[in-house]
Amino acid sequence: MPAYYCVTCGTQHADTPEPPAECPICLDERQYVRWSGQAWTTLDALRQTHRNRIEPEPPGLLGIGTEPKFAIGQRALVVSHPVHPVLWDCVSLVDDASVGAIGTAGGVAAIAISHPHYYAGMIEWSIALGGVPVYLHEADRRWVMRPHPAIRYWSGDTHRLADGLTLIRVGGHFDGGTILHMAAHPPGGAMLTGDVMQVCEDRRWVSFMYSYPNFIPLPPNTVRRIAAAVARYRFDTLYGAWWGRIIASGAHQAVQRSAERYVAHLSAGA
Repeated sequence: MPAYYCVTCGTQHADTPEPPAECPICLDERQYVRWSGQAWTTLDALRQTHRNRIEPEPPGLLGIGTEPKFAIGQRALVVSHPVHPVLWDCVSLVDDASVGAIGTAGGVAAIAISHPHYYAGMIEWSIALGGVPVYLHEADRRWVMRPHPAIRYWSGDTHRLADGLTLIRVGGHFDGGTILHMAAHPPGGAMLTGDVMQVCEDRRWVSFMYSYPNFIPLPPNTVRRIAAAVARYRFDTLYGAWWGRIIASGAHQAVQRSAERYVAHLSAGA
């Protein structure tokens, strides 16, 4: 039986003889069902129409994004580490070229994902990469559409993957919204945020939203809490969810400055 992918969000669901009737992730108010209605595809079909773009995101990262754009259009990042390299976030398409590129880069010991919109083909990736564990925050357990023994649910506010690699639960966009801190990333550490913190078009800033496509903001207190959760970490660079969405320097200050601006605008006239 195929494990169908939702065309709108790119999430793979459990094996079924026929496509599911609906995608709960897309029915949630943070996402949407496309105007033409629910649609599904399979991994085999996706391989016929799409390819993965594989490019370095120096220093020490390898980007993987699907072309032409599929679903939300994010790119994954392979994080180099001497003992515990990680695949951060996922795309839907898994193919031999991508798996080979990851192997050439040193492989990965685990997968970690920021939030449910990027679960994508996480189980296919785990299988293709030798059964590596997939780390998800337990607060988002109900959004897992394809349960699998490879999934490792973690709890609390932080989870250490290895020396210098820490998962931080900041919430906001989803209850389990997670970012990854790379302490040793030159020159001064880095944060990988998906769109839990979204890098803006003006790449001096980030933003924080409950729903991006439906324009639902987060409340000021939540944004203050997110900013406080990362304030104690050292990082100069921030990598968002899409190609080029990078704050190359001064990222720590940019997050704090962005949170202050966000709160000021939502609080004006209150």
